[in-house]
Amino acid sequence: MLMAVMRRVGALVALCVGVGTASAEAAVPPQGFQAVAAFARSYAARHVTSVTPTTQKVSCYAPEVPVLPGLSPTEGFPQGGGTPCPGSTTGENIGPYATQDVKPPALLVKDHSESDLRVDPTNPRHLIGISKWFVNAEGYNHLTGFYESFDGGRTWPEQGHVPGYEGWTDNSDPVGAFDPWGNYYAVLLPYMFDYTPEGRHGFLSSQVNPALPRMVLGVAVRPHGAASPDAWFTSHGELPDYVATAPTLGLPVFDKQWIAIDTNRKSKHFGRVYVSWAISGAADEAGEGYRGRVGQADEHQRIFVSFADAHPDGSHTNWSTPRVALTFPNGDVNGSLPQVAPNGVVWLEASGSTSSERPFSALLTSSSDGGVTWTARRTIVQHLPSSYDNTTFRSAFGEAFAVGKRQVGRFYPLYLAYEDAPDGPVEIRLTASFDGGTHWRRPVRVNDGRGGGEALQPALTVAGSGTVAVAFYDRRLACPGRGTAAAAAAGLQFDPRTPYGAANYCINTAVQLYRAGLRPIGHNVRMSPHTWDPQISAARFVCICVPASFVGDYFGAAAGGGFAYASSVTTYNEAGQNPFFHQQQLVSKLKLP
Repeated sequence: MLMAVMRRVGALVALCVGVGTASAEAAVPPQGFQAVAAFARSYAARHVTSVTPTTQKVSCYAPEVPVLPGLSPTEGFPQGGGTPCPGSTTGENIGPYATQDVKPPALLVKDHSESDLRVDPTNPRHLIGISKWFVNAEGYNHLTGFYESFDGGRTWPEQGHVPGYEGWTDNSDPVGAFDPWGNYYAVLLPYMFDYTPEGRHGFLSSQVNPALPRMVLGVAVRPHGAASPDAWFTSHGELPDYVATAPTLGLPVFDKQWIAIDTNRKSKHFGRVYVSWAISGAADEAGEGYRGRVGQADEHQRIFVSFADAHPDGSHTNWSTPRVALTFPNGDVNGSLPQVAPNGVVWLEASGSTSSERPFSALLTSSSDGGVTWTARRTIVQHLPSSYDNTTFRSAFGEAFAVGKRQVGRFYPLYLAYEDAPDGPVEIRLTASFDGGTHWRRPVRVNDGRGGGEALQPALTVAGSGTVAVAFYDRRLACPGRGTAAAAAAGLQFDPRTPYGAANYCINTAVQLYRAGLRPIGHNVRMSPHTWDPQISAARFVCICVPASFVGDYFGAAAGGGFAYASSVTTYNEAGQNPFFHQQQLVSKLKLP
């Protein structure tokens, strides 16, 4: 996320004042508490399977602004800095590229964080995940990459960076969706920056590739049946496939784009592709104010939506003129999450806060005419996020939204999962509406650990059967102990904080299943086979010189073919496949009851 990053970090710090980090007994989860040992065993007991697709291939690309300096192994970066490409095995074009104004060297892709995962509606064994594709984590130098499976997630033979947007420094907030015919739409947020001598980012720098816009919202379509990593459509007609370019309304910063596609054959807007994003004039990545068209500070936060109608061959109609779907008077609207109900109604949820002293509000609007008009903004719930304990990776906006596939009564259910920290460590809560968003159930606690281990960054998906899956990062299991094989495989010897046996520090991925009416199905299930250290190879999103780090603002969850999937981060060296403890994508699979 780009918009107001530093302001948000400051807001989260301010919100934490007085909250404290001591464990406080919160509401009991409806399934009851689960013993730590039972959670640790649940990966095997529930027959979860997982792979790290990003260790299966060697990917390289030539970045527009190549950066080689990095940090040392003693600082938590066992293979720091940029590394010349040792030879790509993906088959992708490693550059240089037509959009570039330089001929940079190809560098090795090492780290992969912040992901989205989707299941093809025409074939549940076909999955595509995308994530940030880092060639230099300390320099926050990345494009968007993808990994594709045709056997239900067991192997991932097609992967590489998403082509067509290599002329920008970075691509942010990766997300995608399948259309009804199995074509995959990736929505990209390419933007420019250069580096100061100390390693800070000159955001929207005019010095980098000046012939291109400083920031665009772009689309790349991977057509059904694509057989190579470079087989993407990145143009519309004779022009690049841009949804929007900055500035819009005189405001130069986009943030947190998302996508939803209507795959419901009975819908009046079958095949419609909706792209939403946040836009603000309030602050840039360095926290510096922008001015609106008339020279006055513009504090209004807006969610814009544009749409096009997909065609079976992977092409689409022109993108509509962007429309404002939601406005917040001031503060921060942090992205948007559109979802399409089976009747074609588009629901859009976003997170907003009016100041650093107030909690965040989950906001809701909807459109029943294909995205042309939107209802008045409603507030679902207010919640208090928190910066995370003990480590330096940044907190996210902490919300996930989904629409059920089957009616409960006369309505399709709406589900919201979110972070909350009213009394201490962050927890995940879940609420739902069964009357079209008018009323919402009393939230329930999702994570079922009894101790002070945090639960964070919820991801939410609903299966065709109506089963709801809430995935999240979980910190209830202590880091491995000193001298153990697990500690060595977790790379704890490279963490300057030496967190051997540390509580509320290392991370696992977990999921909780529910019936459509929010009745829990058993306890939390561990979705990662190993506990991993978020401080190892952690991207520096502000500057190589600042310890604030990044494991992603969200991760992927999907359901299809009778399974729930999660695509999350791990730095664990599984069976020697990750010897330098990079941030890899872990795709986990749980059979639904």
